[in-house]
Amino acid sequence: MKRAWKDKVVVITGASSGIGRATALALAKKGAHLVLAARREEPLEDLSLQCEALGVRCLSIPTDVTDASAVRAIASQAVHAFGHIDGWVNNAGVYLVGRLEQTPDDAFRQVMETNFFGTVYGTRAALAQFRHHGRGVLVNVSSVFGSAAGPYVSAYAASKFAVRGFSASVRQEFEGTGIHVCTILPAAIDTPLWQHSANYTGWRVRPIEPIYSPERVARAIVRVLERPRRELFIGPSRRAFAVLHTLAPAVSEKSMRAMTDKHHFEPQRQPRTQGNLFQPVAHGTGRGGGYRSPVRQWFKRLLLAGGLVATVASLRRTAAGRRFGLRVIEALGTQ
Repeated sequence: MKRAWKDKVVVITGASSGIGRATALALAKKGAHLVLAARREEPLEDLSLQCEALGVRCLSIPTDVTDASAVRAIASQAVHAFGHIDGWVNNAGVYLVGRLEQTPDDAFRQVMETNFFGTVYGTRAALAQFRHHGRGVLVNVSSVFGSAAGPYVSAYAASKFAVRGFSASVRQEFEGTGIHVCTILPAAIDTPLWQHSANYTGWRVRPIEPIYSPERVARAIVRVLERPRRELFIGPSRRAFAVLHTLAPAVSEKSMRAMTDKHHFEPQRQPRTQGNLFQPVAHGTGRGGGYRSPVRQWFKRLLLAGGLVATVASLRRTAAGRRFGLRVIEALGTQ
């Protein structure tokens, strides 16, 4: 398999932690040369050393993807160093949680600048090189929130819906050219994203189970780079939810609201924070975020079998869950 990846070059944005870091290591094990981009220089250098220890060449480029010229520079430096680009993964992203009324305008805009326009700039840079080379695979990382939104994530959901729609349109423009535009839609992944989040709710957040490993997403990205697909959901439970949203949107939205109120917030207060929206933070440089725990099989079966309605019913019957959910709703509405 390494022979198939010999001399292949892949660019990864948002490589300093989480999915990007896991993908870089997975590709390095395959034998691909890498161009790693993120805002944080030190974690990038550390990752580059880890990948080079696996026998590949790496170029690390500290980059803010909201700067279009800086993203174009990634492509220029990659071609200068390696001669061509075979794959590009637009993975850089930030997360914001809070009611729309509580979310500052500049914070909302920054989510769109990073998640959506960063993807647009990366796509433009990648496609220009792919056209010159005659082929290439672009992977844009959206989210299950790009297919079915939840409450308190209006900026994030808007950005990920935008990534999905943008990718679908561009994909059609390159049909039959040898250039592939693919979209990955991960569910809740155990990464430092949640620690880095902008949070205007006053409550500490955590991903909603079931939580999947960043290595699972990395393996999927590698597969898509090898055998391009239009779209790929990561995490069967959230794909089931996306299907439910298509078939019964009112039920799915009520279910998502109930699940979010009960499971997305920990019963611990925290000050409001901009997280890493405008400036990178020092903590959270690994692949995982420490959230993943074994999930009961019955819970997975409930989700996969369309048991989200049963989950809501269970929430209504659970007094403790209802009280905490009401506390969260009250806090979100009054702060």
